[in-house]
Amino acid sequence: MAKIKHNNFIDTVDAVFSSAKEEGILHLYAEGEHLNGRKIKINGNEMLHFGTTGYLGLEQDKRLKEAAISAINNYGTQFPLSKSYLSHPLYGELESKIEQMYNVPPIITKNSTLGHMAIIPTLIRDEDAVIMDHQVHWSVQSACQLLKLRGVPLEMIRHNNLEMLEDKIRMLINKSSKIWYMADGVYSMYGDYAPVKDLLLLCEKYPQLHLYFDDVHGMSWKGKNGTGFIFESIGALQDNIVVVSTLSKTFGASGATFFCSEKKVREKIKNFGGPLTFSAQLEPASVAAAIASCDIHLSSEITVRQMELSQKISHFSTLLSKSSLPVVCKNDSPVFFLGMATPATAFNFTKRLFSEGFYLNLGIYPAVPIKNTGIRITISAHNQVSDISALFDAMNHHFPKALEETDSSEDKIRKAFRIEHAVKATSEQKQDSELHIEALRTIEKIDKQEWNNCIGVQNILDWDGLHYLEKTFSDQTNATNKWEFFYFIIRDQNKRVLLMTFFTYGLWKDDMLSTESVSRHLEAIRKSDPLHMTSKVLSMGCLFTEGSHCYIDEDHPLADKAMRMLLNTIENTYDSIKADMLILRDFACQFRWDALIRGQGYFRVDMPESCVIENKNWSALQDYGLLLSSRSRKHFNKEILHYEKCYTVEIKESLSALELERAYQLYCNVKDRNLAINTFLYNKEVFKNMCIYPNWEFILLYINDITEKKFVGVMFCYKNSYHTYVPELIGMDYAAGEGFQLYRQLLYQTIKRAADLKIPRIDFGISATFEKKKLGASISPKIAYIQSRDNYAMELMQTLQNENKRGY
Repeated sequence: MAKIKHNNFIDTVDAVFSSAKEEGILHLYAEGEHLNGRKIKINGNEMLHFGTTGYLGLEQDKRLKEAAISAINNYGTQFPLSKSYLSHPLYGELESKIEQMYNVPPIITKNSTLGHMAIIPTLIRDEDAVIMDHQVHWSVQSACQLLKLRGVPLEMIRHNNLEMLEDKIRMLINKSSKIWYMADGVYSMYGDYAPVKDLLLLCEKYPQLHLYFDDVHGMSWKGKNGTGFIFESIGALQDNIVVVSTLSKTFGASGATFFCSEKKVREKIKNFGGPLTFSAQLEPASVAAAIASCDIHLSSEITVRQMELSQKISHFSTLLSKSSLPVVCKNDSPVFFLGMATPATAFNFTKRLFSEGFYLNLGIYPAVPIKNTGIRITISAHNQVSDISALFDAMNHHFPKALEETDSSEDKIRKAFRIEHAVKATSEQKQDSELHIEALRTIEKIDKQEWNNCIGVQNILDWDGLHYLEKTFSDQTNATNKWEFFYFIIRDQNKRVLLMTFFTYGLWKDDMLSTESVSRHLEAIRKSDPLHMTSKVLSMGCLFTEGSHCYIDEDHPLADKAMRMLLNTIENTYDSIKADMLILRDFACQFRWDALIRGQGYFRVDMPESCVIENKNWSALQDYGLLLSSRSRKHFNKEILHYEKCYTVEIKESLSALELERAYQLYCNVKDRNLAINTFLYNKEVFKNMCIYPNWEFILLYINDITEKKFVGVMFCYKNSYHTYVPELIGMDYAAGEGFQLYRQLLYQTIKRAADLKIPRIDFGISATFEKKKLGASISPKIAYIQSRDNYAMELMQTLQNENKRGY
């Protein structure tokens, strides 16, 4: 079974956060002996605080502080006992007052994260199903992962995409009892709302649909008694809706609350809701502060506070409406998100505002898609109107400077966030006097010698190889085998080539590099829905090639500028063809422009390792085992050389119609069985064209002593004009070859053929590295950079990746 290296979500997040930490804008420490909510000191610099989630400023209210101090004096710093045994004396009063606020008895948890972990596995039954909004809070998504161990179907939809939600409901409706949709009331980054009215209509249409809302960011500043956005939107709590809210953040204390209308469900969660049973209860100080906050929420004062905050939010909104600053969502919430698109621009802008004395939050992956990086600005009761005006002036001043320094534009940001243009977009790129880029659509427009000198020395990347690929894949009627080709050449004033590369645009399976178990699960779905979980991808190179697809003259003084020009050009192409994903691939791990590319909103991921055999002196082939390590030599003698006498080998430059049919059947055998690199099945046209181009040949293996003289193995090989041999595809009759080490024999006969042709290099591909290493292949790790519109497909693959435990 072929094995490849799969990427890890934690590694990706670590890389993103590490970059931000290095820039000095994440994992910071506040300083000083006291806080007042309006200002905060970081690294010795006092800043106006526009990053708090305490929107009403209650965390600094004297009554809450005095209540907490009194509780510590009366009850101690904690009550170290599970609530299953005994709650400390203040809990009953808090539960009573929260019930007065909501007219629903609450469950109180230590915090919302532990609350979700307690509620979700108890609330949702094995016969239910779950659909998550792509941007529902991480704490909800994390708690839902526990359900997969029980086999509960877990689906994901793009953010607030009701059409996609309805499709998922229809898919699950005959398989599940209840279908739970998990959403935030107010989303923590963009400050946008769940489409509650539309969701209620869906509930009427599909009675199995139930709604689970995390309304932590909608609390206090919204609704009667400050009960939040969701309760204001739905009125009375319905049987098919549950809500998690907070005693932290804008409530001013600590803890979280859960509300449902069914007493039986509520009691079941209280009886055994994981962390509710086995975690410590809220400290007396937190409970006392929450009681004091309840008193404010139950009085007319809460309405006054809400109105005062609303006026400040309105002031900021009015200022923003008069500017071209790219605000992602415009509504009346205290959360604003200024789009930056790339991490590089967001880092630059944040540092600029820090230096001017304004503290803001960086909004970065995984809280938002990597290409939707931006700045979260929160307005609170602590901010004075003059502070808000000063912030706006600083943002207006520094935004264009951040764009210029990071080679970005308003147009690029608005495209990334799909924001309507408040200013006329500049569609034409500024002409560069030092460099010129040529954008071509066919290899026939490129000088053969120039192309081969720059790129054509490896794999199927010579001019003839690209000509075959164009003729084979450009005119396909089948969308899964149809590619468009894009060539880019950057020259200096002397017409010297600084950079040369090519891209293809076509359909990819989203699980191409996922684990085989994930692909097997998805392939079962694709039997009825062939394009399930596929994306339109603009990729450097193509799925038929590997190796260095991009030539760069690194010694040229304008090399950095050329790389920036390429990145801008391909992003324009990416936008114009409306691709879902953009991929730069097959670079060395220590790539010179790594920081530049990641700063432009790309993930860095590990690619499957490449296998190469290089031998400039094939005279030793008669004793090939002597070239191997002692351990590999034993394997070679026992598993390969011993079986060579069982085979007859034939080399053919083209195949007859019957032979081609047989070869294609054997290729399909391998493709059906091997899902380590899960691409679409190539159609027969791909193989027919091999017979037309002289660079292709076929290694056929027949088993001796078999009456029916059909070849049982075939290697489809390309002879690169510059002395590289490429066994591109393989076909096998597994039944006939059982017991004869067919796969290993095909590898060895490929090596022998390269030796006969005196070709010094074999590009052995990117799977089955263990087998190829035993035959002397060296392993070369490669990396790629991926940019996605919303990361939906990538994150769903990560979700499915963890489902190995379900036995897919």
